[in-house]
Amino acid sequence: MGTQSEERPSISQARKAAFQVMAGGSAGFLEVCIMQPLDVVKTRMQIQTRPTFAATASSTAEVHYTGVFDCFAKMYRQEGISSYWKGLMPPILAETPKRAIKFLVFEQTKSLFQFGSPTPTPLTFSLAGLTAGTLEAIAVNPFEVIKVAQQADRQKKMVSTFEVARDIVRRDGLGLRGLNKGLTATMGRNGVFNMIYFGFYHSVKNVVPESKDHTWEFMRKVTIGFLAGTLACFVNIPFDVAKSRIQGPQPVANQIKYRGTLSSIATVYKEEGFRALYKGLVPKIMRLGPGGAIMLLVFDYAYDYLLMNHS
Repeated sequence: MGTQSEERPSISQARKAAFQVMAGGSAGFLEVCIMQPLDVVKTRMQIQTRPTFAATASSTAEVHYTGVFDCFAKMYRQEGISSYWKGLMPPILAETPKRAIKFLVFEQTKSLFQFGSPTPTPLTFSLAGLTAGTLEAIAVNPFEVIKVAQQADRQKKMVSTFEVARDIVRRDGLGLRGLNKGLTATMGRNGVFNMIYFGFYHSVKNVVPESKDHTWEFMRKVTIGFLAGTLACFVNIPFDVAKSRIQGPQPVANQIKYRGTLSSIATVYKEEGFRALYKGLVPKIMRLGPGGAIMLLVFDYAYDYLLMNHS
């Protein structure tokens, strides 16, 4: 991705692929550890529905979060600081293969979408990103189901990842209503995000001139990465809300209200309005804006380091 990698055409494709896997896994692991609290808050805000008068008046009613900082404060008071990292293990277990798949597929499929052009175009980056995000979603969706279940749990006691996974499989099985529920929503969310994310980042990075000063070059990549992550959040969040509703607890026990991706989006829009499709947007941007910059920078520098020192 960086200039160093372009100057080393003699490196075998297999070695490049291995470096892409290593750099992508490192980028994903670091990003998820830093940004997990915002992911928990985003999920909590997305799964809550509009409170009714009866529920608001009840002392045993579900806590309603009015914003990002309100959610952080209530979680801290009621569940403790460790609640900010609920559901951390599934993304940690998934991040290495997830980011490995993302960056590997993106790098390896770019040539398929050049359509005769001597150099990659914005369409090339977007289609490669869409492909990478869709395949990534298939691999990580079971981890997403477990993560959402853990993040939605309001008990102070932490339940292990294995226990949650076992309960889901025992109750609902491995299929599309069990450990793989919400698969199409995850594919839509990840596919759209990576289409915008990679398409914007690489297209803008190739237009904005590089700086010879290392600090300014670092800031150039941080800024473009942040804007790419932020723009992608705005476009894909309705799929993210649908995913959280499908994978999270249903409003009425033993009744499945949210099933398909598009039908869930339509239900949220009809019952709660257009703004409800953007629930959790602020924590999502707070996470994936800087998180997107962290991920691309770590991948860029780790990949170039491996190319320079282990080729």
